[in-house]
Amino acid sequence: MSYDEVIKAISSGFAQFTWLDVLDIIIICVLLYKLIIWTKETRAYEVLKGLGLLFLCSVASQLLQLNTLSWLLDAFLKSGTIIVVLVVLFQPEFRRMLERIGRSGKNLSSALFDATSLSSMEMIQDVQRAVLAMSRRRVGALIVVEQKTGLGDIIHTGTKLDGLLTGALLENIFEPNTPLHDGAVIVRGNRIAAAGCFLPLSDDINLARELGTRHRAALGVSTVSDSVTIVVSEETGAISIARDGKLVRYIDAKALQDILEQLFLQKSAAPFSWAKRREKHDKA
Repeated sequence: MSYDEVIKAISSGFAQFTWLDVLDIIIICVLLYKLIIWTKETRAYEVLKGLGLLFLCSVASQLLQLNTLSWLLDAFLKSGTIIVVLVVLFQPEFRRMLERIGRSGKNLSSALFDATSLSSMEMIQDVQRAVLAMSRRRVGALIVVEQKTGLGDIIHTGTKLDGLLTGALLENIFEPNTPLHDGAVIVRGNRIAAAGCFLPLSDDINLARELGTRHRAALGVSTVSDSVTIVVSEETGAISIARDGKLVRYIDAKALQDILEQLFLQKSAAPFSWAKRREKHDKA
């Protein structure tokens, strides 16, 4: 096709472009934008990104004339099965989305993920002292620090606090025989988003028998998100860290400080570098 023919084809396409097509594109863009906002705080956001990547791969395979790959991706994306799977997996998210649509006068932009980072060394030391104090007193604690994957669906299972992250507040929440003692605290940025939250339990059959529900819950949430969870055992007082489906036990004060600095000061470090250092120290 010559250059003139390409120009004529483009001109012909624009000639058939009406204001209804513009309205159609605007509506789709607004719906996609709202869908991203409504799912930003939840694990459904990661699934949406995966579906978007599959769609881009489908378009690329058609442009490159990769017929087999294009047929396979189209069959998957156009299948009604994927809609059923999404509805079953993310029923709570869809329900809350429909509730937000029906709510008038509500500022939906507040659903955006708050990526505020903790930058106060004094606050880190305060949290470290609180965790160590609960460890000495053998007060059970479960502290989940949200990362890139939003935990909004888990926050909805507990009591919303939206309080500044302090050691005193953590100790007060996990004090035995108090209403919020059982369950997890979700930390978002430099604030405690909610307490008394329910976490998905790990079904790993290889997990040590002496580990209780807190450790299984910490492993469970670490397998479905990139969160980092600090666990204080109520039986032994030992401090553990769960991340990426792995559990590292018997964290000391120095390792705990390193973890908090990596989380809240955004210090660059290899994942579980503090765990590797501990293994070398134990072997020595």
